Amino acid sequence: MSLLRRVEQAQHDADAQSAGTTPPPPPPAAPKPPPAPMRPAQAAAREVLLRDIRVRLLDELSGSSGALFDAAAATDVRQRIEVIVDRIIRANGFAVTGDERLRLVEELIGEIGGLGPLEPLLRDETITEVMVNGPRQIYIERRGKIERVDRAFLNDEHVLRIIDRIVTPIGRRIDKSSPRVDARLPDGSRVNAIIPPLSLVGPVITIRKFAARPYTVEDLIGFGTATAEMFDFLRACVEARLNLFVSGGTGSGKTTTLNVISSFIPNDERIVTIEDAAELQLRQEHVVTLESRPPNLEGRGEITIRDLLRNALHMRPDRIIVGECRSGEALDMLQAMTVGHEGSLSTGHANSPPDMLRRLETMVLMAGVELPLRAIREQIASAVDLIVHTARLKDGTRKIVNITEVYGIEDDDILTQDVFVFQQTGVVEGRIQGLLKPTGIRPTFMAKFRTRGIQLPPDEFGIPPEDPQNPDVARQRKGRMTTGEGVPVGDGSRPTVGAARAVKAGGMVYVSGIGPTDPATGQVASAAIKEQTRQCLQNLKARLEAEGSSLERVVWANWALRDPAEFDAFSEEWARWFPGDTPVGQGTLMPPLQRRAGFRISIGVIAEA
Repeated sequence: MSLLRRVEQAQHDADAQSAGTTPPPPPPAAPKPPPAPMRPAQAAAREVLLRDIRVRLLDELSGSSGALFDAAAATDVRQRIEVIVDRIIRANGFAVTGDERLRLVEELIGEIGGLGPLEPLLRDETITEVMVNGPRQIYIERRGKIERVDRAFLNDEHVLRIIDRIVTPIGRRIDKSSPRVDARLPDGSRVNAIIPPLSLVGPVITIRKFAARPYTVEDLIGFGTATAEMFDFLRACVEARLNLFVSGGTGSGKTTTLNVISSFIPNDERIVTIEDAAELQLRQEHVVTLESRPPNLEGRGEITIRDLLRNALHMRPDRIIVGECRSGEALDMLQAMTVGHEGSLSTGHANSPPDMLRRLETMVLMAGVELPLRAIREQIASAVDLIVHTARLKDGTRKIVNITEVYGIEDDDILTQDVFVFQQTGVVEGRIQGLLKPTGIRPTFMAKFRTRGIQLPPDEFGIPPEDPQNPDVARQRKGRMTTGEGVPVGDGSRPTVGAARAVKAGGMVYVSGIGPTDPATGQVASAAIKEQTRQCLQNLKARLEAEGSSLERVVWANWALRDPAEFDAFSEEWARWFPGDTPVGQGTLMPPLQRRAGFRISIGVIAEA
C-alpha cells in the first residue's frame, strides 16, 4: 500500500470514528499459495545443507551439554537450544525455513534428554519394534509389518553415542573388547546393540518396545491372541501350581504372554523373577526382581542367570519366574520345579512344543553335567506340566496356537498331547481368523483342580467330561511312566488301546490286535512279556468265544512285539496255548500308540466262524 493510500485510509477511519460509526474491516488477505514441491535435486541439496547444520549443532552441543542439563526446567532447555540454533544459522549464513528451524530444535532436544532420532519413534505407541541398521537405515515394526522410516543418524559415532546413553545408566558397557550388549530402557523396553567388528554395517540397535501400560487379559483377547475361555483355563492351571513353559519363535509374543499368565499368581505369594535384562512387568506386591550382570573390564564380576537361580532357592520363593532359558540354567530351573517350587514359569525359543522339549534337552547338556539322555528326559517329563506355544502368523498377528500337556515318558520318549490347538477358519481383509479349540482329549491333571479347590465352569472349558466307566486315576511317578503291577497306564482321557475289534465275513472271524489289559481293571497285567502274552491270549479266547469261534479254529495270527529280542519268551508261552501245529503267522514291530500304552505284545488272528 502506497504512502498516499495509507494517509487516505487513516483520514477515513478518523472521520468514521467522529461520526460514531465503525469502519468496515479491511478485505481479507488472499491466502498464500502452497509452496511448489521441490525437485529431487533440490531436495537432496536441501538435505545436505540440513545435515551440515546438524553436524555443527552437535559439535556445539558437546561443549554446552553440561550447562543444558543444569537448566531448571524444560522451557529453559528449549530456550537455550533455540539460542544455539539461531547463533549457528546466523554465523554461517544458512537460509532455513521456520519448519526446518523447528525440526532442528526438536532434534537437538532429543539429543539432550533422549535418544536422538529414535525419540519420536519410541513415543509412537503404534510402533512395537525399532531396528537401526547402521547410521543410514532405521526400520520399525507396526501392526506386525516392517517398514523403513525417513530418519537417520549422522554417522557411526552418533549411533555409538546413543548406545552409550542407553547402557551406561544400568552399568553395562560396549566397546571393541565387548562389542555386544543387552540392556533395557527406563520403561522396560528391551535393547540389543552390536557394533563393529562384529557388525559389518556399522552399529546396530534393536529395541523391543514395551507398552507404557502392561497388557491385560482383556487386551490380548481384544488382539485375538486367545479367547476368554482359554485364559480362564490358564488361570486355573496357574492357581493349581502347574509348571509352565511359554515357547515360540522370535517376536511371537512370549514375554507378553508370560506377563499376562503371571498375573494369575495369587497376590499373597512371594515371587522371584530372574532375567538378563529386566522386562517382566508383574503387578503383584511381593515380587523380587533379579538381573544378571556381565563381566567388567577385567573380565571379572559376572553374575549369570544360573548364579541367580541358585541364589533364589535360598530366598524362600513360592514361585520362580525365569524370563528366558537359553543355556545351562534350564537344568537348575527343572530341578527347582521338582523340589518344592511348583507353579514356576519360564519361556524358551522353539518352533513347536516338541521342539521346546528337545531344546530343553540340549540346554541341560550345556550345563556341563554328565547325565544320560534318559535321565534328562525323565527330569523334563517330571518337571514340566504344560507348554503354551505362541506364534506370529503370516498377517503379523500373534496368537497362542498350542496348549500341550506333558504327561510322562515311555521308551525314552517324552509323552505329550495337545489339549487345545489353533484352528484357522479363514482370512478376512488380510487377517487370519480362527479359534483355539479343545482337541477332545482330557488332560491328566484335571484332578489337581479338584484337590486344590479350584471351581471350574460347568462345561470345563470345553474339555470332554470324565468317563464314568474309567475315571481319572491319580498320576503316579509322572517322570517314569513305567508299567507294572498296579501302576495305571491310562486315565480314560485317551482312546482305549488294545480293545480288539471283531468282524465276521465269508465264514471267518477277523480280530484286530488285542492287548494285554485286564478287562476288570483296564490296566496292563504286568511288565513281563510272558505275563502279557498270557493276558493277550486270555482276552483273545474270550473274544473268539463271544463271536462263536475259539482258539482251536485260529488259522492265521499276527503278533506285534515291542522288542524283537523277546520273541523266544513270547514263543514259549504261545506254544503252551497252541500245542502241536501252531497257526500260520508273522511278527511285526509294535506301533507307537500301543508302545505308549505300556504293551510289550499285541495279537491279531483270523479264525473260522
